[in-house]
Amino acid sequence: MRKVKDEEDFEDRNAWLETIMDEYGERLTKLAYNYVKDWKQAEDIVQDVFITCYKNHEKIDEIKSFKAWIYRLVINKSKDVLKSSSFKKVMINSSLYSLFTSRDLLPEMSLLKRSEEEFLSRCVLSLPVKYREVITLYYYEECTIEEIKGILGLNQNTIKTRLNRGRANLKNMMERWGDDGEQA
Repeated sequence: MRKVKDEEDFEDRNAWLETIMDEYGERLTKLAYNYVKDWKQAEDIVQDVFITCYKNHEKIDEIKSFKAWIYRLVINKSKDVLKSSSFKKVMINSSLYSLFTSRDLLPEMSLLKRSEEEFLSRCVLSLPVKYREVITLYYYEECTIEEIKGILGLNQNTIKTRLNRGRANLKNMMERWGDDGEQA
């Protein structure tokens, strides 16, 4: 009888994990990418978060807001990666590599570079983390101020201030840079 119960728990846990992976996977990867600016690293972070979710399946009922909890996990793991020395070495090496690669883009890449979404994304990614995270959560993840408060553990007024300053920084950046992403 115990073996049947264990198998049912295992199947329930796997189905639950698959559901949250489908629902949150891409959004969490994009959130992690906003911190680490490396897609493979962002995918690794999200995979670690899903492992943490799987291990904490029994405690899920104790969590007030699952969305806030899982976003907080991604943010914390992303910040941990940013602090690690191995990440800094990889980023320095990839920066050096880009200095030695050709500045000429393929025609397809030139079109992509000029797209408004790409331009806006680059501007958002160049914001300081404290503005980037609230802008990302509010506009891209469509979180409410209350949800952001739960995710980041910040005062509502602080969130509103960071949103306003982040928007102002974005506006200034977009005015300073031309349509093709080159400084005016």
